Formats: sequence, structure tokens, C-alpha cells
Amino acid sequence: MTIMEQGGPTPQAAPDLIKETTTQTFVKDVIEESRRQPVMIDFWAPWCGPCRQLTPILEKAVRNAKGRVKLVKMNIDEHPQIPGQMGIQSIPAVIAFVNGQPADGFMGAVPESQVNAFIEKITKGVPAAGEPNLTEVLAEADAVLAEGDAEGAAQIYAEVLAHDATNIAALAGLAKCYMTTGAVEQAKQTLAMVPESKRGDAAVKAVQAAIDLAEQAQSVGPVTELEQKVAANPLDHQARFDLATALNATGKRAEATEQLLAIVKRDRKWNDDGARKQLVQFFEAWGGTDEATVEGRRRLSTILFS
Repeated sequence: MTIMEQGGPTPQAAPDLIKETTTQTFVKDVIEESRRQPVMIDFWAPWCGPCRQLTPILEKAVRNAKGRVKLVKMNIDEHPQIPGQMGIQSIPAVIAFVNGQPADGFMGAVPESQVNAFIEKITKGVPAAGEPNLTEVLAEADAVLAEGDAEGAAQIYAEVLAHDATNIAALAGLAKCYMTTGAVEQAKQTLAMVPESKRGDAAVKAVQAAIDLAEQAQSVGPVTELEQKVAANPLDHQARFDLATALNATGKRAEATEQLLAIVKRDRKWNDDGARKQLVQFFEAWGGTDEATVEGRRRLSTILFS
């Protein structure tokens, strides 16, 4: 299911964005509905001047939110039981319900900017009507990439970026697609679009680690030549280290792990603990759930703590 396939109703077609509720319909209109999307309830009364100021501001803000939030109004003169139970002592009072529970609120006739900020806070991550759910689309892209279809995944990540050019998960995913196909320079260019403040994101760090390892592999020589060096001198740790880097670049993760573990066993302090550090970089690039990472960490722990 791509962004184009998701579709959905247009903002104008979103039903019942604003409605009145009663004591009898409160559970359905507010509690149950808030399990699908945030709902604001506006407690008001006809005699309340500030209520008349706030209501049009609330209605405008809800319409501008394009279906991400609904507004339900309750006249406390006609329906005093619910506001009484909730401890509402002055009006206007606005309470936001999310996932069936009160989540936030404010009192008084606040300005439009404050209402908009309140809605942004309670609807963070909620797509507008007709807009794609980027979380679901990203999950689909991740699954497609995991199945080995880097080109198909790249198209989906690109669609996400067309909607949100700063989406960190999509940038990291697209860069990972490039790395999967060996396009290191394109991967570097994609990661360069990630702000410095987001470089610590796990997905970004994983792709950066893969790029660093790929660049290392370009300078270590062919696998067969390195294998011959190690066979001729098993204590040539640098040759074994380079062989691990080259093996990883060809996708031979278990074999690469084996070579670095051999160094750790023989000489933990070699090259300032370089073999263990390289293994950790492998694990970061492969991802925490990768079979090679799980097995490699288990074996490394056995060596270190035996």
C-alpha cells in the first residue's frame, strides 16, 4: 500500500467535524470517537460571553486541521451532569480526549494562536483527512526493503519525502536502499540532507556506519589476496582485520565476524581494541535484529566475559 494507493476522503468529505452532544450521546461522541482520533469537547452556555468569543475560533481551527481533530460542544445548562462529574467549574472550558481518556485542556477565551498550538500538540502524528499515514507507509517501505526489493522500497521512501522532505526515517531508508545496491555516493548525498541535530538517530547512524565500512573496504584489497596473507601468517592481525572488512563488503557477515573474533581472542588490546570496535560498527550497520548481529554479540560476550 503506497501513498498513492492509500487515498482517503477529501477534507471536505470528513463527516461531523463539529457537533453538539448530550449526556446520553457523550460516550459515543467523545469517548469512543477519541479512540479513532483526538476529540475536543467545548463546555459552554448561551449566557457566557467568552464562550461566544471562543466558539468561532475553535470551529475555524478544527476546520483548518482538516480532519485530524473533532470538536464536540456541550451546553452545560441543558446537560450539567457530565461537566459536574469532570469538575468543570467555569466556562468556557475545553478538554481534549485521546484514546478514550482526557489528555489536556484549557480554560477561558484564549487567542487563535493558542488554540492552533493546542491542536498541534494533541494531534501530533495524526494525518489529516485524505493525507497518507506516513508511519504505515514507512513500515511498508521497510518491509519491501527487507524482502530484497531495494528499488521498490526506494520509490516508497521517495513518495514519503515528496510529502515530508525532512522525514528522517525516509532519508535513512532511501540511503540504505542506495547502499544495498552499492551506490555509496548517492547514499552519502542522501544522508547529507539529515540535519546535524538528527545525526544521532539510530537508522541514520546505521547507514553512516555502512558507508564508512564500504569506504574502508575500497582500500583494503581483494578478498583472495587477504586470505592468502592470513593463511601465510595467522598472527598478521592487520591482514585479518582488512579481510573482515572486505568480507563484510561482499555480504559475508558470519565470515567477517569470525575474523574479528579471532583477533579479539588472540590480542584484545591490538590496535587500541580495534577488532572489537570494528565488530561494534558491523553490528550498528547490520541492525540490532540481524541474525549476524545477534550471533556475533553472543560470541563476543562469551569471549570478553569468559
